[in-house]
Amino acid sequence: MGTHIECLSASLSTAAPVDDRRWYVAYTYPRHEKSVADQLTHKSVESFLPTITTISRWRDRRVKIEQPLFPGYIFARISTREKLKVVSVPSVIRMLSFNEVPMPVDDADIDALMLCVSRGGALQPHHFTAIGERVRVREGMFEGLEGFVVRHHEGCSLVVTVSLIQQSVSLEIEESLLECVPSLAHTSLSSSRVARLQ
Repeated sequence: MGTHIECLSASLSTAAPVDDRRWYVAYTYPRHEKSVADQLTHKSVESFLPTITTISRWRDRRVKIEQPLFPGYIFARISTREKLKVVSVPSVIRMLSFNEVPMPVDDADIDALMLCVSRGGALQPHHFTAIGERVRVREGMFEGLEGFVVRHHEGCSLVVTVSLIQQSVSLEIEESLLECVPSLAHTSLSSSRVARLQ
């Protein structure tokens, strides 16, 4: 019996550690997002900084400028024990928290953004949208992507929302590629709870 317990204890001690890392939001000083991303990489912290390319006229030519999709925000994938790695970066003001506890971003929100970025989606800033007709892309390059549909005279847009920071982006898409998603299939933070985030 004693030998059995010792063997069980040894097997548990050599088991792979549970990955409890989640995506959190760091709030940065203006125009310091890229610097924070670089410093987090130096600290071996996985970060995600979605960007958008804009065209700016400079003297006699046009210049492409890469800017953060969500100015002042950067996502970091850490466990709560690693909070110091993020807040110790000089350009980080704070992490978005509730009652001083960092609040994780909904995995579905990050997955949607990463899908758009990895497949070259031409994302554009959009006013915050948290209600409406929820749809899913059923086929094509963005198959599986979910969001809210917005129809306009030029066509149709799919709006992807990050509830925690109350920010949204849109992607032009053919309406024929969309299918409805049951309203109970997706939940988000209530507006009152988001308002209390520090």
